[in-house]
Amino acid sequence: MTPQSARPTVVLAMAPALTPDLFSPALRERLEKLASVADPEPLTRFDDARAARLLPRADVLLTGWGCPRIDAAVLDHAPRLRAILHAAGTVKGHVAEDAWARGVRVCSAAAANAVPVAEYTVAAILLAGKRAFRLQRLYRDLRGFRLWPNEVPPLGNLGRTVGIVGASRIGRLVLERLRPFDFVRLLADPTIDPADARALGAEGVPLDDLLRRADIVSLHAPLLPETHGLLDRRRLGLLRDGAVLINTARGGLVDGDALTEALVAGRIDAVIDTTEPEILPADSPLYELPNVFLTPHIAGAMGAETQRLAALALDELERFTRGEALHHEVLREDLARIA
Repeated sequence: MTPQSARPTVVLAMAPALTPDLFSPALRERLEKLASVADPEPLTRFDDARAARLLPRADVLLTGWGCPRIDAAVLDHAPRLRAILHAAGTVKGHVAEDAWARGVRVCSAAAANAVPVAEYTVAAILLAGKRAFRLQRLYRDLRGFRLWPNEVPPLGNLGRTVGIVGASRIGRLVLERLRPFDFVRLLADPTIDPADARALGAEGVPLDDLLRRADIVSLHAPLLPETHGLLDRRRLGLLRDGAVLINTARGGLVDGDALTEALVAGRIDAVIDTTEPEILPADSPLYELPNVFLTPHIAGAMGAETQRLAALALDELERFTRGEALHHEVLREDLARIA
């Protein structure tokens, strides 16, 4: 298959339960106009008879959450494969470096997935500043009137300092969406200089300074070997009493034991959408603490929001068929620094 000579043959590989939300009827129709779809049902494994029949026909693998790992053995069975278009976020879990070594183009819809995470984060910042999570539980228990500012740590958003850890796609979107509000915005990222931080609408500061100064801290750094446990016991101790920690990134960025201790003590509040392990033990105190708002990793694209991911992947498919530059390509040299 050459870009201008024929429609590519696309093979889907993802959890089948995701496709009804991911591909609306309009997106499914667009996919079928752009490519020949080898089978409308996605592959869930690459070592069975159906995979043996479909992989040799694949010019493009259109993948999503639940895709099996694409390694050298899989590539050996897909000699025509020229591109892997991932209608989800990170590709590091399912695309082996063999793909880049063989010249296969790899794209990710991480930019589309960043949108709902940023929206969720901004909502969390605003509600956390109003102490909505604590007060909802307190009001449910008291069922009466109180002078609410006396019942919780400092209440209200005017003039609060928000610290963003990581100038990732999501971190940048959060900063952009915070501009209309009356916050002081800080940014900690070792790859960003002060001028770049100012251009993003924030003051660039070292991480320890951000933790000392911020009323609300939101994590948006990638989970890499060097960022695992980024917020360790010492750094969590830098947070001021009554500060709020928001984690919509990865649980491994934070020392879970030290965080639990700080939360059990009631010294800080937290909005936690992602933990390590992904599902906490049933006896974890984080399920019950009044100063913790815990959600099951829902900040990213869910339900109809996933259609943004499919639309981005189809945009890339259209560019690929036309021989145009891809806008969301993941390069081999990117792997060491991205999530």
